[in-house]
Amino acid sequence: MAEAPQIPDEAETRARWGAFAWSDENQTKANEILGRYPKGREQSASIPFLDLAQRQVGAETQTQGWLPVPVIEFVARQIGVPYMRVYEVATFYTMFNLAPVGRYHVQVCGTTPCMLAGSDDVLAACKNHGLIKGRTTPDGLFTLTEVECLGTCANAPMVQINDDNYEDLDYDRTTAVLEALAAGKSPPPGSTTGRKSSEPVGGPTSLKAMVDENHDYRGEWA
Repeated sequence: MAEAPQIPDEAETRARWGAFAWSDENQTKANEILGRYPKGREQSASIPFLDLAQRQVGAETQTQGWLPVPVIEFVARQIGVPYMRVYEVATFYTMFNLAPVGRYHVQVCGTTPCMLAGSDDVLAACKNHGLIKGRTTPDGLFTLTEVECLGTCANAPMVQINDDNYEDLDYDRTTAVLEALAAGKSPPPGSTTGRKSSEPVGGPTSLKAMVDENHDYRGEWA
């Protein structure tokens, strides 16, 4: 699992983020989010507000984003609940970063299906590219974290990098993804072997008529 996050000094954090407020664009989004919930249920906006705030921090720092304590406090004020009610949400979900990360947050799944399929090779590729678990590379590009199941077991091993999944990895394919990102390119997410969704290697073996369009099999099965 990931090492403890390296949280900056509180005085430094408050000096940088103490006056955090929604950007004009995000204020509009926040109003739309809050409008989804009945009066008195504003706490239901905790997760989408934290996500929006993390993305704004990311945009301002040219990284994947994180949640400084003053930003979490801001979210709590926005929905009218004690700070702890939002902090406990931010600390529960690994989608929220409690310390600064790089432009690309590389989250390697190390749970059993990925481990058996070769996640050690994925981690080795990351290590040989200069990534260290729980740390950000000196150039600020990559932060490496080992996480539990990300729900793509059929296409193991896989990593999540920011909002995208890269699947069916091995050492060389992982290296290729990292090199493309470092070069400023956008490698296509999904299977790195060309599989579509979770179909078998070589293509689907059943329900083939459903590949390109919806197909009603009922007449054929009668």
